[in-house]
Amino acid sequence: MNRIIVLLLSLNLLACESEKASKKAAIEKPNIVYIQIDDLGYKDLAFMGSDYYETPNLDALAASGMIFTQGYAGAANCAPSRACLMTGKNTPAHGVYTVAASERGNVKTRKIIPTRNTLHIKDSEFTLAELLKAEGYKTATFGKWHISEDPLRDGFDINFGGTKAGSPGREGYLAPYNNLPGLKEAPEGEYLTDRLTTEAIHFLKSHAAEKFFLYLPYFTVHTPLIAKDSLLKKYQNKAGSKGQKNPVYAAMVENMDTQIGRILSTLDQLRLRENTLIIFTSDNGGIRSISNQDPLRAGKGSYYEGGIRVPYIFSWPGKIAKSSKCNTPIVNLDIFPSLAHILGKEVKDGELDGKNIFPLLKGKNIPERNFYWHFPIYLQAYRPLDDDGRDPLFRTRPGSVIRSGNWKLHQYFEDGGLELYNLEEDLGERNNLAESNPAKTQELLDLLEAWRVKMNAPVPDSLNPEYEAGFIPERYRDQIKL
Repeated sequence: MNRIIVLLLSLNLLACESEKASKKAAIEKPNIVYIQIDDLGYKDLAFMGSDYYETPNLDALAASGMIFTQGYAGAANCAPSRACLMTGKNTPAHGVYTVAASERGNVKTRKIIPTRNTLHIKDSEFTLAELLKAEGYKTATFGKWHISEDPLRDGFDINFGGTKAGSPGREGYLAPYNNLPGLKEAPEGEYLTDRLTTEAIHFLKSHAAEKFFLYLPYFTVHTPLIAKDSLLKKYQNKAGSKGQKNPVYAAMVENMDTQIGRILSTLDQLRLRENTLIIFTSDNGGIRSISNQDPLRAGKGSYYEGGIRVPYIFSWPGKIAKSSKCNTPIVNLDIFPSLAHILGKEVKDGELDGKNIFPLLKGKNIPERNFYWHFPIYLQAYRPLDDDGRDPLFRTRPGSVIRSGNWKLHQYFEDGGLELYNLEEDLGERNNLAESNPAKTQELLDLLEAWRVKMNAPVPDSLNPEYEAGFIPERYRDQIKL
């Protein structure tokens, strides 16, 4: 009889322990705050090396966790990068390659007919927000959406500001705003970044007792460049440094940092930081004519490093070591499988195009892998003298890119051009080794072509009958030597 009582007590104790373990596991699933800045360059932050921009709150956030020195966006411009993040799939899988049409630039300057662009992700795509919502998270987005008509149809419970639009529009940083959802009632002159932060803080306070996914894709620092007067004078009187000298842009960067500081303070006040994973990044590289990222070449829209390398911070107190740094390359395609792993939802091989990088956040290693970008369309130049692209008329012409170890190969479809760089020795991608190292060039080209076959990636090859060799549009003739 005593043995039965002891057994029952033991089973009861085990049940209690199991219940405690279950509750603990649930607690271990963190709240998630994902902050994505629009067109912020790799070095446009003090903790990334800028002497001009002032970002004390982000510097503190970086010190609280891990930064990545070789972090990438899934694409070099807004919509495709965001589609990569939300679907976990590379561009050939969702077909979003750019904003609007793929026939960018003057028709007479395009040698081939580009692949048709897909404007939005398909309704059938299972998004990161839908994953988190299915796991019981309250999901909310505050800012730029850009990859479908309405984020409420793609997994979000709450939306402030998100539409298919890619910028706030003319004078859009100042109220009254341009028909952005949830923001129609606003005092004249209110600043958009501040208002989005205020709404996000209200969400945090209202849902502090729930698991939440706060997606904060600010419109800032996307054009039009409009700064708050209270900060503008400060930077007009501050000397520029290393090609960073635009006072309006600098004022926008500092205000962005201040607003993120408000979010962090609210998490502290609500005692939520200990169980909140915060991720900070940019959707693509910055615009080179606005802010220089030397030694990185080019900027937004280019598949040189300046267009795709972006800053990353991961902060989760007690889980990610303070003031840590990782030199292993990652890409925003990795966010979906990594968050799935944290939630206990392992992803099967081939389902997503990124990898679980949680081991890196714990100071461990992951297997080395190759990275791929595919862009079978055109993006015209911003400013030929400043863009630092392959040619002055386009930031990017149709092509693909592979990074394998420290090697990076660009392939261009118009002329079969190949560019091979060793990033360890030539981060600025200036010394093309394609001819001097044909073996490595062929090795990477074979890998790139095999990947395209696997992904069913389109390669445009139809000639454009309106192409005129040597033609330069009138708008560029004062910048380009004939």
